[in-house]
Formats: sequence, structure tokens, C-alpha cells
Amino acid sequence: MKKIKVVLADDHAVVRMGFRLLLQDTDDIEVIGEAENGEEAIKICSETKPHVLVMDLSMPGMGGLEATGRILSKQKPPKILILSAHEDTIHPKRALKAGAIGYLSKRGAAEELIKAIRQVSSGSMYVEATLAQKMAVQQFGGDVTPVDILSEREFDVFMSLAKGQTVNNIAEVLHLSPRTVGTHLYNIKQKLNVKNQTELAIIAVQSGLIDP
Repeated sequence: MKKIKVVLADDHAVVRMGFRLLLQDTDDIEVIGEAENGEEAIKICSETKPHVLVMDLSMPGMGGLEATGRILSKQKPPKILILSAHEDTIHPKRALKAGAIGYLSKRGAAEELIKAIRQVSSGSMYVEATLAQKMAVQQFGGDVTPVDILSEREFDVFMSLAKGQTVNNIAEVLHLSPRTVGTHLYNIKQKLNVKNQTELAIIAVQSGLIDP
């Protein structure tokens, strides 16, 4: 039996270990590499040529969204399955728009991850049922959130600001200069027509991205 070669990308080593232990009990899935951020995911995928990349969205440095776009620009890229703690509908929509063909929340059952990897490896889209239902309802209703107009990096900065992080903290986590973060902040304010960080947080709450 030809095994599905998988790379795991998550900044928490314990999480990667748990996924590896889960997947090693299957007969048709083999974990061939691990990464703790987007930069490492790009490098490892280039070196090992996996069939599927299971990747978190929120990682220090380059996050999952930006890494997805870069990986898919390479020759013979892996299928990308996003496994994230975010259970709103905006993150999966952005991930699928970036080119991922699967999205699963970390609360999902272990069996669902195995099922998702198998389905994604065959080229079929897989979105967790509860999230797919929410997305379908929103699409049917024509719902569009303000943050849909943000770029991938602007969205990362927006989420950090909405959670109350400072420009210097964001710069350190995302491996950017404070000046670059400041530029993103200016652009975000212009696009969303807000004046301060509090108004950004209100938009994030209204969009279901953070808890009130």
C-alpha cells in the first residue's frame, strides 16, 4: 500500500507529537517531517515533497495563510489541510481562498483528522461539517465581513491588535519591524475606516473572531 506522506506544521511541539502518535497508528499515513512556523514548512515541503501538509494558521513569524500561498507557488506542491483553533467562518474562508483544500478545527475528533488527510490527499475538499454549514448559511445570506478586504499579513496584524497586543509585541511575534507593523496598522485603519485599536476590537467581536 502506498502511504500518504504528511508534514506537520504547528508551533507547539506537544501538539505535533500528539498528531504524530495518532497518525502512526494508521496503515496508510506516514509523518515524514515537522515544522514550527511557515518558513520551516516551506523548506521541509521543498525537501521532502509530502502529499499533504497539515498546518496551523497562527504561528510565530510567517503564519499558515502566507505560507500556503508560497508553498502552492512551487512545482508539485502538497495538498494543504489547515488544522486550527479558530472556529469562526472567516479563517476557513481565507484559508480556502489562499489555496488550502481542507479546514478542520482542533476540537474535531481524532478520527476526523485521519479522514480529512485521506480525503484531501485524493484532491477532494474537506471542511469540518459544522463550519461548512455556517459558511453555507452565510454565503446564502450574502454576508460579507469588513475584514474580507484585508490582505493576509494585514489580517494577521488586525487579529493581534484586536486582542490588545502592542505594535512592538506584534513586530516581535511576526518577525517584522515596528515600522512595518505601523504601516500595516495605518492601512488597516484606512480600509476599515476606524480611528483606534478599540474600534478594531469591536469589529473583531462583531465578526465573531474574538469573544466579547
